[in-house]
Amino acid sequence: MSNEIMIEMKNVHKTFGKRKILRGMNFSVKRGETMVILGPSGTGKSVTLKHITGLVTPDEGDCFIKGESISYSKPKDKERLRSCMGVLFQSGALINWLTVYENVALPLREHKLANEEEIHRIVMEKLRWLDLVHAKDNLPSDISGGMKKRAGIARALTTNPEILLYDEPTSGLDPVMSNVFNELILRLQKELKVTSVVVTHDMQSAYMIADRITFIYEGEAIFCGTSEELQKSNNGIIQQFIHGRTKGPMIIDHSELESKNKFQETTPNIRTT
Repeated sequence: MSNEIMIEMKNVHKTFGKRKILRGMNFSVKRGETMVILGPSGTGKSVTLKHITGLVTPDEGDCFIKGESISYSKPKDKERLRSCMGVLFQSGALINWLTVYENVALPLREHKLANEEEIHRIVMEKLRWLDLVHAKDNLPSDISGGMKKRAGIARALTTNPEILLYDEPTSGLDPVMSNVFNELILRLQKELKVTSVVVTHDMQSAYMIADRITFIYEGEAIFCGTSEELQKSNNGIIQQFIHGRTKGPMIIDHSELESKNKFQETTPNIRTT
């Protein structure tokens, strides 16, 4: 793993209406690293992903991609920085009326990145890599949830991104399929050397895939370290969360059980959608 910083958030604050979501967010992700972001619902995890992709501009502070500000860059530079990212949404965010093949080919066609012969080569390569060739002519309604997520990764990989962002990648999967998906994330890191940021509530997944974990609470990163360091933390909020205890110092806001700030499943300005 390189020491080069691929993603860095510096003192990022963000308020929506009267609700302050981020209160001085600070963390960084190294090249080739898998950073897992943990924290209660409604605490700013998905808003953090929006800042990384430049979909949201901070009220204060800045977010850097490979040393360049994405928050305040010109539209052309912002698009260039986004082009090095791939995004996997909870459901895979496939377009229902397109086949798996057409979904995977979409970013290449939409941004005119290759001719049809080259698009076919790239798409088939990604489908083979993710064991989806047999499903290439199927519609999303005809494949399983796990296959939809794999198709979402195949689509994200068509532009050879250096950074992959995952929003709850194992959500809706059974324990076996969750582990299959975790192994896929590890394989992407090992074979393609991608830098990953993974938002999850799944503690088993976090322990399995993370090089480091950032724990967010009330809009701040209150911990960043390895899985082992997280488990040994003497922070009561962290201990309550990782063990799923109903009693402890954590403020539980029941109105946030379904976060109003989920990462949007339509991001037209990012090539990998």
